[in-house]
Amino acid sequence: MGALTDVFLAIDAGTGSARALAFDIEGRLVTHAAREWTHRAIPGHPGGTAFDTANGWEAIAGAVAEVVARLDGRRVAAVAASSMREGFVLFDEAGTEIWACPNTDGRARAEADELVAEGTADEIYRTAGDWVSITAPARLRWIARHQPEVLSRARHLGMLSDWVTTRLTGVFVTEPTCGSSSALFDLRARGWSADLADLVGIDRRILPPVVAAGEIVGAVTPAAAAATGLPVGTPVVAGGADTQLALHGIAAREGTPTIVAGTFWQTTAVVAEPLVDPDRRLRTLCHVDPGTWMIEGIGFLSGLAMRWFRDAMCPDAAALGRAEGRSAFRIMEEWAAEVPVGANGVVATMANVMQADAWHHAAPAFVGFDINDAAGSSRGAFIRAIEESAAIVAGAHLEILSALTAGRAVADGTVTFTGGSSAGALWPRIIAGVTGLDTRVTPAPEATSYGAARLAATGVGATLPPMGDAERVERVDPAEHEQYRAVTERWHRVYRDVLAISSPDLPPLFTPPGAARGPLDPSTPRLSPVGHAG
Repeated sequence: MGALTDVFLAIDAGTGSARALAFDIEGRLVTHAAREWTHRAIPGHPGGTAFDTANGWEAIAGAVAEVVARLDGRRVAAVAASSMREGFVLFDEAGTEIWACPNTDGRARAEADELVAEGTADEIYRTAGDWVSITAPARLRWIARHQPEVLSRARHLGMLSDWVTTRLTGVFVTEPTCGSSSALFDLRARGWSADLADLVGIDRRILPPVVAAGEIVGAVTPAAAAATGLPVGTPVVAGGADTQLALHGIAAREGTPTIVAGTFWQTTAVVAEPLVDPDRRLRTLCHVDPGTWMIEGIGFLSGLAMRWFRDAMCPDAAALGRAEGRSAFRIMEEWAAEVPVGANGVVATMANVMQADAWHHAAPAFVGFDINDAAGSSRGAFIRAIEESAAIVAGAHLEILSALTAGRAVADGTVTFTGGSSAGALWPRIIAGVTGLDTRVTPAPEATSYGAARLAATGVGATLPPMGDAERVERVDPAEHEQYRAVTERWHRVYRDVLAISSPDLPPLFTPPGAARGPLDPSTPRLSPVGHAG
């Protein structure tokens, strides 16, 4: 094939946006397009959010069409999709979407509590490696209870990356990386668990065949071609889950953990066995290659917090960025870089350290600012506080990963930083300061999409190299790391205090379904991150 002119197209259905990116055979980004989206709340069901498949497909198709129009005649050799995990779609006999949710859907509280009370949640965690908070078992029970006619009409289930594949091809399949995020997989077998399907009470026949990531599953249909501009017959390859595909894009290996930093921050370790956390803190999912798995701790909406602050508090940064041809986030980080370690005492309470079976978050808040000191409590201090909060949570997850793997997860003393947030100049320095690990920043933040493009190439017999060596390495400054010890300890104390006063009048950032206990008592014996209570 024309290796110098062909491109490999990645489609990413993320939590906050739909994106399409084209890469050439040498791994260079040729062009890209995006459409931001949000997920509507479900009236009468607190915490519930729906995924709008009609508008979602319109956003994806628009981004793809924009990319195709810019290719100047280059052929799209193959397509693969990535997506947020946990969210899924139900289809009827005709292949029409009849129900869909994103990863943030939290309406199935009663059903998750039931799964916990009857002991099914424990069995799911032992077999599938994840709790019932935002996974399919509780949501399917919710549908059976509140919309039984939907479940009776359902003939196919697909995760969101699977849904994109179905939209392109009409074929129903899944693969291990996104399929395992359903919590209906047997991790060790890397396929659907008939036992878990029976425990949850669903018809196994709606679960699609499992194929390998990187396998051709179909071709672009005439309807998809009309919507996207892709030629009819373009090969479509099984992609997968956003975090695992990011790790595939950078060829992550055991011994070097990775922070995949998008809307959520996933602090991850690749392992050669389906290791499940005995204290039910982190989650384990299938990785791309056979015989590999991934353990992760999730920083809830760590990246989205910066987008919110940009939109709500920094419209001038966006305007200045447009005028100067720079990112608004780059300008915001320049403000934050003028503020010293500790953000002049400002603490942001956003994500909490992951505890899968009791993952309570505090109310989003800024604490410790001084209204008598406008210069010290500037927007830069608030921005730095957001970035320090995300890094502290990631640091706690790294400590748990190290404990779980007897140090193997952090064996080489570095951490890789990739994803959208890695485009920042300040964030890697803060991560190095908090964690005490030299921080390798990938050469481009599109690791998830690059991983999908690598799989698209694999499907048609081509090879895209892993993303290159680190663009830069932020070395640990021992003095700064020492300063961050105190900042980190203070953050955990403040977070526990704010969590303690969260209430209906001061709602938390997120309290997932199936959070079996109340906020953890710091005196409760648990395998907690080294040096941190709770």
